[in-house]
Amino acid sequence: MHLRTTPRTISLFPSCSKMASENFLILDSVFKGSGFTYSGRLKSRRTKWNVHASEMSKRTFNPIRAIVDNMRIEPNPNKAMISLSIGDPTIFGNLPTDDKVLQAMKDAVDSGRFNGYASSIGYQSSRDAVANFYSCPESPLEAKDVILTSGCSQAIELAISVLANPGQNILIPRPGFSLYKTLAVSLGIEIKHYNLLPERSWEIDLKQMEALIDDKTACIIVFPECKFIALSSLSSNVPILSCGGLAKRWLVPGWRMGWILIHDRSNIFNREIRAGLVSLSQRILGPCTIVQGALENILNKTPEEFYDGTISFLKYNAELCFDALSMVPGLQPIRPCGAMYLMVGIDMDDFPEFESDIDFTERLIAEQSVFCLPATVTPFHKRNLELCLKTNSAVRLEEVFRPGIPLFNDDLSLWCCDYL
Repeated sequence: MHLRTTPRTISLFPSCSKMASENFLILDSVFKGSGFTYSGRLKSRRTKWNVHASEMSKRTFNPIRAIVDNMRIEPNPNKAMISLSIGDPTIFGNLPTDDKVLQAMKDAVDSGRFNGYASSIGYQSSRDAVANFYSCPESPLEAKDVILTSGCSQAIELAISVLANPGQNILIPRPGFSLYKTLAVSLGIEIKHYNLLPERSWEIDLKQMEALIDDKTACIIVFPECKFIALSSLSSNVPILSCGGLAKRWLVPGWRMGWILIHDRSNIFNREIRAGLVSLSQRILGPCTIVQGALENILNKTPEEFYDGTISFLKYNAELCFDALSMVPGLQPIRPCGAMYLMVGIDMDDFPEFESDIDFTERLIAEQSVFCLPATVTPFHKRNLELCLKTNSAVRLEEVFRPGIPLFNDDLSLWCCDYL
């Protein structure tokens, strides 16, 4: 038996009736054995390429990467670098996943059952597992209500893509995840920011939100309150696409497993949205099948103590940061309620030498070797600018905030006082 292999190619030229044109460079290749032979047939008047990037690629902009990558600031060579800007909970090794999660992956690999293609929306058994894990009497779910995705980021992309068209708008929280803007603008969708009120535990400013809604508003991206209440349980009439994944709760962001839960008890999504999600999922043919194969055991066998331990770790670090930074003149930390970061307000009137939160951040790196994220990346609606301070840092925070370490309240107070 002979296996004939045909290389897959992407042509830079539009299809046309004439296979050869004097206006194009044509390079024929024939795959033979272990190499290529070229016919050498070149028909062209052009002497150089002129290939343009797509309009979609030009619209795509990640504010975090744009700011961080453009910072060319050298830290203070006399002080050890302290990075408080990295959102990956695994990178420093102080937030490992549970052994049951790792064993589930090993079992999936060893079984040999998950090496092929799956349905683009995921294995039936894996979707059953997710539906059973999140289903509740107020908002029941079945496998047909679950779309598996390549991480929560793709879940967000599919949800925005299926609900909104170019020229429409979506409402997103401020401050909030910068990826919402990145994805929407890339798709030609306008974003409108509704405000969250830090002084009221990030409650939504409902009057301001309502004023943003018009006949072109396709959807609203919202979060539960500090006390978690599933939004799908609050109404049986409003259809909801809920996005989630393994990344932060199970501390395995690199495994790229996410999902969309379709809450639609009034069947509003049945006519087009469900089919649209399936169609969009077929662009990449679904997430990693090995992780899909492990999903049922990950969801069902991870002990409750693992989740409690993660929350306790983050709560301890958040309180440590908040208490210390509350004592620094000119800074106004906002106590987080379950997030892996906290935000620190900067009273810019007290720091006339700094033009922006980015300038503040760059000086903090150059002089104190402390790297935080400027809140311009969120962005925040207050005049007082913000810093995002990740609480899952490499350096144990009880060490960061002790005397002699740059970010300890005495040292940071002195540094801030120099600019007041």
